[in-house]
Amino acid sequence: MRKIWDIHGGIHPAENKSQSLHKPIENAGIPKQLILPLAQHIGAPASPIVNVGDRVLKGQMIAEAKGFVSAPVHAPTSGIVSAIESRVIPHPSGMSASCIVIDTDGADEWIAHRGTDDYTTLSKLELVDLIRQAGIAGMGGAGFPSAVKLSTRDDKPIETLILNGTECEPYITADDILMRERAEEIIAGAKILRHIIKPNKETLIGVEDNKPEGIAALEKAAEGTGIEIVTFPTKYPSGGEKQLIQILTGKEVPTGGLPSDVGIVCQNIGTATAIYRAIQFGEPLISRITTVTGDACEQPQNYETLLGTPVQYLLDKSGFKKDACIRLIMGGPMMGYTLQDTAVPIVKTSNCVLAPTVAELPPPPPAQACIRCGMCAEACPVSLLPQQMYWFSRAQEHEKLEDHKLFDCIECGACSFACPSNIPLVQYYRASKAEIRQAQQDKMKAERSKERFEARTARLEQEEAEKEAKRAARMEAAKAKAAAAANAPDSSKADIIQAAIERSKAKKAESADPAQAAIARAQAKRDGNAEEESPQEKTERLQKLFASAEKRLTAAKEKLALAQEQQSDNADAFATAVSKTEEKLAAIQQELTEHRASLTPPPADATSADPAQAAIARALAKRAGTTADESKEDKTARLKNTVSTTEKRLAAAQEKLALAQEQNDANVAAFATGVEKTQAKLDTAKKELSDHLATLAPSDTAKQIASDDPVQAAIERAKAAREAQASMSDADKVKQNIESLENRIARTKEKLDAARAEGSDTADILADSLAKLEAKLAAAQQQLS
Repeated sequence: MRKIWDIHGGIHPAENKSQSLHKPIENAGIPKQLILPLAQHIGAPASPIVNVGDRVLKGQMIAEAKGFVSAPVHAPTSGIVSAIESRVIPHPSGMSASCIVIDTDGADEWIAHRGTDDYTTLSKLELVDLIRQAGIAGMGGAGFPSAVKLSTRDDKPIETLILNGTECEPYITADDILMRERAEEIIAGAKILRHIIKPNKETLIGVEDNKPEGIAALEKAAEGTGIEIVTFPTKYPSGGEKQLIQILTGKEVPTGGLPSDVGIVCQNIGTATAIYRAIQFGEPLISRITTVTGDACEQPQNYETLLGTPVQYLLDKSGFKKDACIRLIMGGPMMGYTLQDTAVPIVKTSNCVLAPTVAELPPPPPAQACIRCGMCAEACPVSLLPQQMYWFSRAQEHEKLEDHKLFDCIECGACSFACPSNIPLVQYYRASKAEIRQAQQDKMKAERSKERFEARTARLEQEEAEKEAKRAARMEAAKAKAAAAANAPDSSKADIIQAAIERSKAKKAESADPAQAAIARAQAKRDGNAEEESPQEKTERLQKLFASAEKRLTAAKEKLALAQEQQSDNADAFATAVSKTEEKLAAIQQELTEHRASLTPPPADATSADPAQAAIARALAKRAGTTADESKEDKTARLKNTVSTTEKRLAAAQEKLALAQEQNDANVAAFATGVEKTQAKLDTAKKELSDHLATLAPSDTAKQIASDDPVQAAIERAKAAREAQASMSDADKVKQNIESLENRIARTKEKLDAARAEGSDTADILADSLAKLEAKLAAAQQQLS
């Protein structure tokens, strides 16, 4: 007889396992929709490798592992990927996470797959990689990726391989029914694990003695394999990994350590079956045995369930009576958690869905004061001091909690079960663990920030010291040269100065940009060599300056228009830039006009030598109004165009001012100034047009008045629009504002789509502008309603 060790504490709650063992395992079938969370395991969530609209086949990988501690996700059946989005997942907090949603097609069509004929011919690395690609994670606990557990180090030899068939928590019978019906698969999986781990001592399967049929089936399947089936007395929580190791071997896993530290690897029997299916048939983990039980279910049973199956689907198959159920639990009554939504899916760690009635699992009575009876310490299977930890948790004395080995607590609930004061001790411990983890993360972030700040400070100080050293070296060199020049004869001084000038010129010539050199030459001509310029050179220079100023003015106006459209704080600065550029353009135009007037006669080559220069000259002259070539009709059209353009700008400025006043915008004063300036420019343009029309002959004036000029028509339309707006009610004005905002939003969306398609840097600016416009539209619609 093998010696069995006992664990400290433990309790004996009512088992309630017989209800779901009356029937064999039933295939749950294929629901209309499967919801597959990307994080069904401990570690990094998987990353999707399919897109919405893709058709997937059964067994196809749809999300790949990201990192060493991770596991891929596979399609449990064939269908269409209908969404990749956040859905509610099985979690104590009821949180949502990213999921792949598959609309099943009922065909259940497999992807091409095949297993390994003889796994003994494969190396450990090859077998572990097959298990990793199959997405297998622990199916009896927290879902630790099996490939990680099996990647043992050569310097840590393994003595014992243990398969956990304890299933000690009440109500759950998924492992029991698996042992009864599929013992051969469990033993086959154990043999594969033994081949991978190569334990130098023994392979054990631990089972509580309350599962006689499962034990008998395992013993029969294990005959002649050298795998030992070990039974021991039933006590909760003997199914914990560390507790089972202590029961079977007498070894204790140290605090913060792993079973491999004491030469042991432990796996669940459900995991062993999944490994057998993956190696023997090439099937990834796409289903599991799940118990659906509780008195609120008319037909408690175990189902072979596809991963991603909604809980409501299983409840409907079991005759769930919602009105009779006090609360729905994922897992068992001791360590399970309440489900807030029956749409949550079955995942790799879902071994039970419990639907108890009020009589079966009554709500706990109110907590009373601790009477210091010590029953919690007697029940703790980890030999902790729950009473002391309770006081430290309430006082948030985290250091003392860690000193009392808080993180050794397996949250089994034995202390809460034994407490006569009904204190929810485990809830305090869970909350304290979360607070300590958060504090540790915050401390690590602060330390990393401090390290980055110190490194940056040191780098800046080093750079400043290097700059200072270079400046000091240059000053010393300059002093030495000055001293040498002061002591040298006059001719030597001149030679030294001339040599320095030549070196400076040579250095500039080597590194000078052609454009910068041209600018420097132009500035030199402007500053000191104007008297040496020929009339033709001066004309060309002024023409170039005029063209450059025009380009700058156009660019400044574009920036101003964009800033005004986005109601940016820089609108005033851009307006100032436009005004100054216009002044510079006018000054250059005046200088060019005066220079041309001084030419008697104008140089022939100024207009005929270069056709392009001649065209520029004619355009400048026409714009300046100094040539006699501009016809009366051309000047009239130009002036009317100026009036029309200015009126449009004024209308836009007035609209923005009105909107800013309605919304109490901080830039109201800036918009008002813009309106005043634009109005002044419009008055000037109108006066110039009026004066010009007055100079025309009566026939010309009549002709202009009678003509169907689009510019004049635009002016008339603008006037009519202003008059109509003045007579509009407040509601009509708001409607007009809404229509204007909708048009602006449509144009901005077009620009944003084009910018994103081109990968333009303006995409972010346009996105912000679109968000602001949509906010204004919502405010206007709210105002109208």
